[in-house]
Amino acid sequence: MPKGDRAVQAPDPERLREAETLAAQAPRPAVWQNVRFATAGWADRSLVHDSPFYPKEAKTPEARLKHYSSEFSFVEVDATYYALLSADIVARWLEWTDPLFRFDVKAHPIVTGHPIDVDRLPKDLKLACEAASLGRRVYPEKLPDEIRNEIEARFFASLEPLRSADRLDAVLAQFPPWFAATRGNVRRLEGVADRFGTLPLSVEFRHKSWLEPSRQERVFALLAELGMSYVCVDEPPTRSGGVPNVVRVTNPRLAVVRFHGQNRAGWDKKGASVIERFDYLYRPEELGAWVAPLKRLSSEAEAVHAVFNNCVRNYNVLNAKELAVLLARSDG
Repeated sequence: MPKGDRAVQAPDPERLREAETLAAQAPRPAVWQNVRFATAGWADRSLVHDSPFYPKEAKTPEARLKHYSSEFSFVEVDATYYALLSADIVARWLEWTDPLFRFDVKAHPIVTGHPIDVDRLPKDLKLACEAASLGRRVYPEKLPDEIRNEIEARFFASLEPLRSADRLDAVLAQFPPWFAATRGNVRRLEGVADRFGTLPLSVEFRHKSWLEPSRQERVFALLAELGMSYVCVDEPPTRSGGVPNVVRVTNPRLAVVRFHGQNRAGWDKKGASVIERFDYLYRPEELGAWVAPLKRLSSEAEAVHAVFNNCVRNYNVLNAKELAVLLARSDG
């Protein structure tokens, strides 16, 4: 989790007990037919330090990932968005998990156009940015070609252990809120697809223009043509609009749903921390509203990934397991 997050607030005791009771009934790992449930990240500071998810003896990255993989059958790796990881580090994840355990990986800003934190780059690239007087945060389009190309090459290299082991299910390209539906950005999507080649891509939009009723079909047709999986989202409406809840399959290989919580006050607050934005524990009835949509996705795609990004305490863990239970109950 990025630096600067505020203190974690105490949860509502009654809602927490309700969530824990329902989550305790989930299968291990949490799956329902071809739907896999997971969290965005397994080493968030809040999950590690503010929740009972990990046993006290799980104090190393290896121990934590081994425990996590006993509860879930895949994980979304968000650390790859914040830093360029070495292939050696990624290869260890394969050693620490069962061969059937899968990974989704969040794309680095070099792919999506978010500003890059120069201090998080490897030393040689950081020095190159400093020599070019690029500042502490720089947008990819402002980088010299040689630096931009090297950052992207290293990101792709970090994925190679997962790709070669056939354990990479998707690279999540979550585009920024200012990435609107324009012809120029359509060309950017096409360029991303060209550079990724055969790597599996899922796309999450954060600007509502892509989901306007008059444009949806063209957008979905474009993603299908490019072989990209559209990411359905559950997030609050905000002052700037927010992305509506639209359920659609654009790649029959994989459908993805990401749950961001419904903390509208946190999303509307200017400069809100990660904790403030994602501090939300779904109620069972809110999760239940997703049972039918997930069943629809599971009937149209070979696999479905349901990822919980409400990364405060163990809320994401509890809600992922609860939804697995609710889907299982719906079979009865």
